[in-house]
Amino acid sequence: MTTEMLLSVGALSLLDTLSPATLGVTVYILLTVKERLVPRLLVYLMTVAGFYFVVGASLMLGLDAIFESVSGIFQNQVVSWIMAIVGGALFIGSFYVPTKKVSEPRRPKSKSIGAMIGLGFTTSLIEVATALPYFAAIGLMTTAQLTTVQWVPILAAYNFIMVLPPLVLIGLHLVFGRLMQNPLEKLRVKISKSTGSALSWIMCIAGLILLLSSIDNL
Repeated sequence: MTTEMLLSVGALSLLDTLSPATLGVTVYILLTVKERLVPRLLVYLMTVAGFYFVVGASLMLGLDAIFESVSGIFQNQVVSWIMAIVGGALFIGSFYVPTKKVSEPRRPKSKSIGAMIGLGFTTSLIEVATALPYFAAIGLMTTAQLTTVQWVPILAAYNFIMVLPPLVLIGLHLVFGRLMQNPLEKLRVKISKSTGSALSWIMCIAGLILLLSSIDNL
């Protein structure tokens, strides 16, 4: 496990904080829910982080098994080439992301604890297919051939960082109360009017990280 790999995974986790869905739902709940606000939001965020952790762990275990069966033949060269190709495709594709308004994050009709769990799963299912930094981080950790004891805490830390901005908003809301109303409203409007620029930057940086990391193994 190298410092370079840890820094790359850390950078990718910061990119994942740019995702508007989880942050948008958090802002909406902060603006509309008055009772049991913190428990409901924590259940929602724990569901999102837990879902991503399970997906990541499943991928890590599955990819580890594949590497063990073919490592004597390919010596990870095939994986390095795949990472280089995917990284190049992401980098080039980032310049062609259409700039258009995106719809507001889904708003929960019910705000019960059960609804928060369901909303967490729904949000995760919608976003997991486009979680490019997450998949890139898993690729880096797998290529580094980390043991389970090594990658489990890294994956857990990644998912904590991913939901850190909503946690910060919760903390600010608890400290400042009604003073956060206007900033939250402005943030909600900004999220609802966001463009494809965030996705473009995510693709560009994730692609560069994959390219640079795969070069060392080729």
